[in-house]
Amino acid sequence: MTTTTPRRSPAELRRLAERAGGELEDAPALDVLRWAADTFGTRWCVTSSMEDAVVAHLASRAAPGVDVVFLNTGYHFPETIGTRDAVAATMDVHVRTLTPQQTVAEQDAEYGPELYARDPDLCCTLRKVRPLEEGLRDYEAWATGLRRDESPSRARTPVVAWDERRRKVKIAPIARWTQQDVDAYVAEHGVLVNPLLFDGYGSVGCAPCTRRLLEGEDARAGRWAGSNKTECGIHL
Repeated sequence: MTTTTPRRSPAELRRLAERAGGELEDAPALDVLRWAADTFGTRWCVTSSMEDAVVAHLASRAAPGVDVVFLNTGYHFPETIGTRDAVAATMDVHVRTLTPQQTVAEQDAEYGPELYARDPDLCCTLRKVRPLEEGLRDYEAWATGLRRDESPSRARTPVVAWDERRRKVKIAPIARWTQQDVDAYVAEHGVLVNPLLFDGYGSVGCAPCTRRLLEGEDARAGRWAGSNKTECGIHL
């Protein structure tokens, strides 16, 4: 991987993100990730829910050995953990697993059982948002697999932007891709995909908060079904 560059100030990173946001808006995903590798050296990572390994695979081509950060909430499907392990075993990346400060049992003891059902926003904050913010502390930039076609809340996702909350550059190299683009890339490169996507799930999150899709539903309808929640809070 590229030698680490000197650490930049938040102001420098913001200016860099704003400039790159315009310059890379129409760039191919692989070029966006090569820019990340050239710009940030070892101070960037890919985050992955292990729904698929498309962005991890792209990043491994742009920067072999790149860090791939996975949040183990303690509530994942076994298939998701299996996908993470397969990615770590077969791809030229370094998988880092982040865990919340509390185990599920410790959280249950403090907040009561099934917090995900009573206060899903708090549960996501404790088990996703805070661990990620801690895990990203030493990076200057992070890449994600967000796509504009996934949901209305993601329809304006920029390819490169300034993440004000974390004070880092946020990169969405496949923001302009469609599901058809993803499927074509998976088929061409034999990319690992969470097997739940072949078993009726359109999007894979924590097991208690994710169900199979009903006919005609959009891909994320099975997430937090029955509530008005559509995002875990990481991308808002």
